[in-house]
Amino acid sequence: MHWQRISLALAIACGSTVAIPQLSQPSQNTGAGTLRWSDASFPVENFQGYTSPFGYRRSPTGEPTTEFHNGLDFAAPQGSYIRNWWVGQVIEVSDHTACGTLVRIQSGAWEHVYCHMMGRVEQTPQGRAMVDRAGGIFILEGQRVPTGARIGRVGMTGRTTGPHLHWTLRYRGQLVNPAVVLQAMYGSQAQR
Repeated sequence: MHWQRISLALAIACGSTVAIPQLSQPSQNTGAGTLRWSDASFPVENFQGYTSPFGYRRSPTGEPTTEFHNGLDFAAPQGSYIRNWWVGQVIEVSDHTACGTLVRIQSGAWEHVYCHMMGRVEQTPQGRAMVDRAGGIFILEGQRVPTGARIGRVGMTGRTTGPHLHWTLRYRGQLVNPAVVLQAMYGSQAQR
C-alpha cells in the first residue's frame, strides 16, 4: 500500500494533521496472537481518495439538513476488493439497512463495519452468509477472518450516491474516527 499517498490524502480530508486520542492499540489477544497497529490492513484496494469524513456533514442527497456521518468513506471503483482490517470474528451480515450489504467484525474490543458492498445475504446450509458470487466472496456469520482477507467488494447498496466503502469503527462500544486510526497505523508502519 502506498502509505505516503494515503497519509497525505488523509491529512487533506481531515483539514490538517489528525491528533491521535488516547486510544490503546488493540493489544488484546484474539486467538491469533497480540494485535498491533503495524499488523493492520488498509481496508480497500484501488483506493482513490476519501469522499466523506467522520462527523457532522450536509446531507449527501442534496437535502438542506445536517447529519452525523459515523464512518469514513473511501472512493474506489465499483468491484474493488475490501480487505479485513484486523483478524476477528464475523458477528453480523446484513443487507436491509441504509448501510446496504454489510459485514460486521469483532476484533477484541474493536468492532469494524464495512458498508455498501456488492452481494446479498443468504440463508445457507452453513448459516447466514454474505454472498457475492461474481467476486468469489462467501462470508459466514460466526467465521474467523484473518487480517487482510478479502471480505467483499465496493458496491452501491443501501443509501449511497456512488460506489465507495463506508467504514465504521467502535472501540469498547464507542464510535472512533477511522481517520485517527489510519494515521496511527501509518505512523506505526512507517517506523518499520
